[in-house]
Amino acid sequence: MFEGFTDRRVSTGEAELFVRIGGVGPPLLLLHGYPQTHVAWHRIAPVLAQQFTLVVPDLRGYGQSRGPAPDAEHRRYSKRAMAQDMAALMTTLGYERFGLAGHDRGARVGYRLCLDQPERVERFAAIDIIPTLDMWDGMNADKALASYHWSFLAVPAPVPERLIGADPEFYVGHLLERWAGRRDALDPAAVAAYLGQFRDPAVIAASCADYRAGATVDRADDAEDRRRGNKIACPVLVLWGRGYLSSKTASPLAVWRNWADDAREVALDCGHFVAEEKPAECAAALASFMA
Repeated sequence: MFEGFTDRRVSTGEAELFVRIGGVGPPLLLLHGYPQTHVAWHRIAPVLAQQFTLVVPDLRGYGQSRGPAPDAEHRRYSKRAMAQDMAALMTTLGYERFGLAGHDRGARVGYRLCLDQPERVERFAAIDIIPTLDMWDGMNADKALASYHWSFLAVPAPVPERLIGADPEFYVGHLLERWAGRRDALDPAAVAAYLGQFRDPAVIAASCADYRAGATVDRADDAEDRRRGNKIACPVLVLWGRGYLSSKTASPLAVWRNWADDAREVALDCGHFVAEEKPAECAAALASFMA
């Protein structure tokens, strides 16, 4: 995986990020989701690297990146703090403006970066999510059952940490089964990387802190942007899998058009792990949009 890429560790102040860098052309930052690592991009990275210089980090607290201890206010794992990590990372690498694609939690970091530092992001692709505030606002019984992990992971410590830590491979494997269109569509080596990180209690704690932030300060930050009428300034591509997100919304595009005046969509027939389940189509959509 990631043949020809170089590995670096970059300090952003609060966090130390593991990042892989490779390719030629304009910079494109790729941000993974839960319960994954940067490995989520392994199938499309060789294709995109022919046109873009790819920057592929683990988010703070995930994979090989390290973050601070969680705090009571959940600010250290807010999407705002994670977005600041990514801005600092790209500055360190010499990129003041760049394209950005994020999946799942990475997409939440991505749109927060677009809102907080609009001068940095040229184009943004949100893969298989709707914004956090809209997700919570639209929660009903059916959606709560389909997305039960949002509430479970946000329960105060140490409940989810203890329960996940008792059998992390079962829990993460269960999520992969729920969300993938087909479990065998995921590379066994990638699955091993996702499962392996959750043997570290610090990763479990950081990922729970991420979801606690989503239920509290991230939601409040989104609500403040809505109140102020703040929108994403750059063009937005909403890339989503019909096999996952359609259980929560008919199409995410209408929601995203409340957040960005220039938003368009590409829907693929797959589950949640779009870049791994439909790599050729995902890479083509991202390359066309970012170009």
